[in-house]
Amino acid sequence: MKKGIGSIIFLVVMILACSVAVRMLTRGETLSEYANEHPETAYATPIATSKPAASPTKSPAAVTGTKASPAAKAAIAPQEDISPTSIPVSEQKFIPIAAETSDSVHYQDGFFYQPLTDAVIARITGISYPITQTLAPVLSLEAVNVVPDDEKLAIDYEDLRYLNVLYYDFEGQVQTGELICNKGIAQDLVEIFYELYLNEYQIEKIRLIDTYGGDDTASMLDNNTSCFNYRVVDGTNSLSKHALGCAIDVNPFYNPYVVYNKNGRGETYISPAGSEKYADRTQNFPYKIDETDLCYKLFTAHGFTWGGNWNSSKDYQHFQKVVN
Repeated sequence: MKKGIGSIIFLVVMILACSVAVRMLTRGETLSEYANEHPETAYATPIATSKPAASPTKSPAAVTGTKASPAAKAAIAPQEDISPTSIPVSEQKFIPIAAETSDSVHYQDGFFYQPLTDAVIARITGISYPITQTLAPVLSLEAVNVVPDDEKLAIDYEDLRYLNVLYYDFEGQVQTGELICNKGIAQDLVEIFYELYLNEYQIEKIRLIDTYGGDDTASMLDNNTSCFNYRVVDGTNSLSKHALGCAIDVNPFYNPYVVYNKNGRGETYISPAGSEKYADRTQNFPYKIDETDLCYKLFTAHGFTWGGNWNSSKDYQHFQKVVN
C-alpha cells in the first residue's frame, strides 16, 4: 500500500517538475499558447495564420553607396500581385496597371498614353526592363532580365510610354488592353488601335509581356499581342526592335515567326510550337495577317514595315518602325 502511495506521489512530483520546466522554456506561456505561437513545431500541419509582413529590403543605396533612383525605389516598393502565379495566364482577370492622369495624352475614350508611373516601373523592372547584376538580388530574387553592371542600356524609362487601348476579343467582347512602347510610336499606336477598334478587328489579348515573366514564347503561345521587351532576336545575339519599344507582335500564334534554312541545314524553324499550320500562307484561316488585312494596311500607312515581307525569314505577326 505504502509502495503504491509512494509511486503516486513520485508521479505527481514529476508532472509538476515537467510543468515548471515547460513554462520556463516557453517564457511563461502555457503549452496551448506556445503551440499557437509556434505551429511549425507544435503541429504536424501548421494552423492557418495571417500572412506575415515581408522582411525589410535593403535599398540600392545600401548596396551601391549611392542614392537610389525613383525608378529603383518604385521597383522595391511592395506591389499588388495583378497576375497570380497560381492561376494560368489565360484565365487571369485582367487589371490595368495605370489609369489616365493629368500627364496622359488623351486620344479617344479608352485610348491614351502617358509616361511610365512608379507602379508600371515596378511591374516591369527585372522582367521586360533589365536590371544590373548588383541590383538584381536587391530588387527581386525572381528577376529574369539581368545585365552586367557596366552595360549601357539602349533605352531609358523616360523613352517609354504606357498605352491603354480598347479592342474586340475573339468572342466579340470589348476588352481593355495595355502596351508599353517607344514614345516615338505612341501616337501611331493609339491611332491604329482606335481604327482597329472602330472596325471591330478581333485581337485575342493585349497584355504586357511581364504577365508572362518576360517570356516571349509563352506570350506567343497564349496569342498575346505585345510590344516592349528588352531582349535579343530569337536565336541570335542581336538586340530586337522590341527592346527599343519600336516593334509590336499582333495575334502571334496565328501569324508565326518562320526561318528558312536555319543554320544552313535546310531546316525550317517555326515559332511558337504548334503554330506550324499557320505558316502556310496560301491557306485561308481566321486572324491571318497579309497585305489585304486591315492591320497590315493601318500599320504600313503609319510608316511601319511588316515582317511578312522579309526574305530569309518571315515574321507575320511583327510590325516595326524606325524612330529618331
